[in-house]
Amino acid sequence: MSLFHTNTLLGASGSGGDPLYVDDVFSVDLWDGTGSTQTITNGIDLAGEGGMVWTKAREVANENHMIHDSERGKTGSYYDALQTNVSNADYTDAPYGPTSFNSDGFTLGGNNAQFNGNGDGSYCSWTFRKCPGFFDIVTWTGNGSNRTISHSIGSTPGFIIVKRTSNTEDWTCWHRSLGATKYVQLNGSNLSSAATLSTIWNDTEPTSTVFSVGTHARVNTNGETYVAYIFAHDDQSFGTDSDEAIIKCGTFVGASSPNNFVNIGFEPQFLITKQYDDSGQNWEIADIMRGAGTQSGIDEGKRLFANTADDEEGYNRFSPKPTGFDHHVSGATNDNFIYIAIRRPHKPPEAGTDVFKAFQWSGNSSSQALTVPFAPDLMHVQGLSIGTTPHFIDILRGRSKPLVTSATDAEYTAAQGVLEFREDGAVKIGSDSSFNLNGHSFAGFSLKRAPGFFDMVAWAGDGTSNRAISHNLTVTPELLITKRRTNADGWWSQYTGIFGTNTGIRLDQSSGLSTGVSAFNSTSAATSSVFYIGSDTAINGSSNNYIAYLFATLDGISKVGSYSGTGNNVDVDCGFTAGARFILIKRTDSTGDWYWWDSVRGIIAGNDPYARFNVNANQVTNTDYIDPLNSGFTVTSSAPAALNASGGNYIFLAIA
Repeated sequence: MSLFHTNTLLGASGSGGDPLYVDDVFSVDLWDGTGSTQTITNGIDLAGEGGMVWTKAREVANENHMIHDSERGKTGSYYDALQTNVSNADYTDAPYGPTSFNSDGFTLGGNNAQFNGNGDGSYCSWTFRKCPGFFDIVTWTGNGSNRTISHSIGSTPGFIIVKRTSNTEDWTCWHRSLGATKYVQLNGSNLSSAATLSTIWNDTEPTSTVFSVGTHARVNTNGETYVAYIFAHDDQSFGTDSDEAIIKCGTFVGASSPNNFVNIGFEPQFLITKQYDDSGQNWEIADIMRGAGTQSGIDEGKRLFANTADDEEGYNRFSPKPTGFDHHVSGATNDNFIYIAIRRPHKPPEAGTDVFKAFQWSGNSSSQALTVPFAPDLMHVQGLSIGTTPHFIDILRGRSKPLVTSATDAEYTAAQGVLEFREDGAVKIGSDSSFNLNGHSFAGFSLKRAPGFFDMVAWAGDGTSNRAISHNLTVTPELLITKRRTNADGWWSQYTGIFGTNTGIRLDQSSGLSTGVSAFNSTSAATSSVFYIGSDTAINGSSNNYIAYLFATLDGISKVGSYSGTGNNVDVDCGFTAGARFILIKRTDSTGDWYWWDSVRGIIAGNDPYARFNVNANQVTNTDYIDPLNSGFTVTSSAPAALNASGGNYIFLAIA
């Protein structure tokens, strides 16, 4: 049993309870309007624990942001609704949004343009579960006197939103970085320096148990009802060892560079920002599911404004990094921003099915959805019957930016390739012929980032040597695959536990191991938090952009390793119990292609179809080069020298 599994079962610090992860309390979800009842399944227990669902139409203009929560509850069939961009009171029993909060998500009602309109395009939601250290909801009836309101965050909050629900009133926000003498209005673009009223927060900072309200109508008019949404800050009680924060609230100063890095200590999946020292600045909401991109100018990052009813706008201002985010606003020198950031999913997998899914489909030259039981981070697509180029598409670079694994080409734009990754596992495929040509077969697989298994990192080159690049694999990577994205250059792969330093092998070629590779630093080994790169333009050229895929051995789930060929059957023990569902093999001491198999197309005792990362060709179906083995896989005696020559050396990646 892996360390991750052991800690998960025992709980943190001997507490006896299972640790909590951001995956358990927060979710970003996307769906298409159908006009009929549909259920959004995201694994968040709203029925038992309570929480809030914030929804917005992405493609329909003039549809308001809507908030529903368990504390205000339902009036009739629908949960009571508040709109963040207007000052209206509660909408009660109106056909707006959720009809039920479930143990694993929520259910939407029928045809409504704000949530589920037939033909009205795509929608999104952000689900917050009530949980100490993360989020809470409280309600009260005003009494017109200075008072304290109890909460259950368990630590000093970072951000509080208050709304009068029984009457028209603006939304009022407290942020830890601005203090108790200031407020910012959620349904406006005002600046905090002009928003100073002692009657709002009674000039009193919140504590770990209460926050204060004054006598102002925004927060405490006698007889009126109010709700507060309370967000924690840096409460380090989550993760495998219950020592990680999943939410932070802070400030940063803008810069003239479009790559202004803000260090928050983790990689975010969700970000709200607001410039607070100038008027006319919107509340911007970005998240990784709607596409964040990895650099300024890449139109993958979609933003919504909490204070307007505008539809989604394509402009990347947020790029997640392993320990923070880049903020892309040129000419923002000395501008001041507040932010609320939530960590990306990081729950350890319990089985290979949690993080890997292979699939096969028939093209229709239109569009279709592929079902994956998790939100994918990386997808591989390869035509099986038309010899199309094999592609990698990932959520960091953006779903419309494929990289061809069989060539040195820079990433390109395929607007109708992969249209979207979704939290419920749906992968939307467009009409591009390399992904969905009518009458032809395609295969692919999806991977999810998870501690100890797989991670991805994007970075901008700077031309320096011996540079450390942070990652979130949490263990030392054993397989590292890198590619320059902005210019033509080869794919480089490094098996850190098998190859020596300064040694690598090309993913886009059949050639064997290369020594003296300046892409990888020759003096420093990778660690559980960083890997090292050299100054070669293939991996760190100034003004170039790069991507790395990192893999490791995780007990019972993945195995990175090597074997020696014999010419006879070779049993490769991966420590699995039900065999490998994915196998990648490459010869290193001589030429040989990058062969890959999956259990959907067949890993059986008979013929096993294979494709190759480095070759544009149809799959081969009439060979029996591998056989199933409960502990891993068998390379058969009929396999060619590229897979099983006597005395040959081979590397592999296998996933259970």
